Amino acid sequence: MPSKPDKQRLKLAVSGTGFFSRFHYRAWKRIPEIDLAAVCNRSVERAQDFATEFGIPKVFSDFETMLAAAEVNLVDIVTPPETHLASIAAAAKYRVNIICQKPFCGNLEEAQEAIAIAADAGIKIVVHENFRFQPWYHAIRKLLEADVLGRIYQAQFRLRPGDGQGDAAYLDRQPYFQRMPRFLIHETGIHLIDVFRYLFGEVDSVIAALRKLNSAISGEDSGIVIFDMTSGARCVFDGNRLADHVAENRRLTMGELLIEGSKGSLRLDGDGNIWIRSFLANEEHKHHYEWSNVDFGGDCVFRFQRHVVDHLLRGDVLHNSAADYLTNIRVEEAVYASSKQGCRIPI
Repeated sequence: MPSKPDKQRLKLAVSGTGFFSRFHYRAWKRIPEIDLAAVCNRSVERAQDFATEFGIPKVFSDFETMLAAAEVNLVDIVTPPETHLASIAAAAKYRVNIICQKPFCGNLEEAQEAIAIAADAGIKIVVHENFRFQPWYHAIRKLLEADVLGRIYQAQFRLRPGDGQGDAAYLDRQPYFQRMPRFLIHETGIHLIDVFRYLFGEVDSVIAALRKLNSAISGEDSGIVIFDMTSGARCVFDGNRLADHVAENRRLTMGELLIEGSKGSLRLDGDGNIWIRSFLANEEHKHHYEWSNVDFGGDCVFRFQRHVVDHLLRGDVLHNSAADYLTNIRVEEAVYASSKQGCRIPI
């Protein structure tokens, strides 16, 4: 059984040692209230490598065995979606709170089942959706709340990481990308669905046209999706993983955002700079805000994990509960249905 939660500290285990997990481990080591107690991976040798690198005392090759032995009160699941439901069921058995990587579970039905299992056990699931924790989106939300742009007419995000060309696309970092039957939206576009909801409110309907440009992969890698928001704003996701954009690091923002409103427009460039132009003006001015260019996406993994710790230990309002994240998955399902059927789908 898990150790009793300390009001000042959390005892944590992490499952998974893939490419992106290193950002998780590095961020956990920077949070003083976290005791990183155990690591799990199917390959015990790889788990031991991470234990050595990050100073983790216990190593396991089986998830439930880890939960039974390590007596933790929080687990970070950083493994593929097909493992999520079984892992969540095991964590519920031991009454351990959960952070679960996105994509969350294999589909909507699995996600709903996972949430029900956690609710019955009285534990929490938080989905590791970190784009809304990228510092530029926090700064943009503050500007929107201050009515800098007035009534929002529309917003467009152009996803252009430039990593999807050729037979070797994605093999250097996340080779399983090539095998995903749903890719652009399920793996990447879901981030922008969440960002649009964070900045502009809920989605009313979607219309989408998706396609595959690289024959070396299974899923779609390009597409345009129009989101009509309940606020009256219209958001466009224009994604193409083969094309690039101007940036020192093309994975920093993954693309460019333009927001247009009655008082002017706002532009996020590929280097994390925010530019504002007043209505009828011909010059932009740079909006200055503080952020750290650390690890992935402006240190968004640390910012997300810090947020979860503050919620669990101090009761701060929680973003990204699994129950709220279901809306993102429903919107994702509507996107695929719209592209397949060639029509607008209401949410």
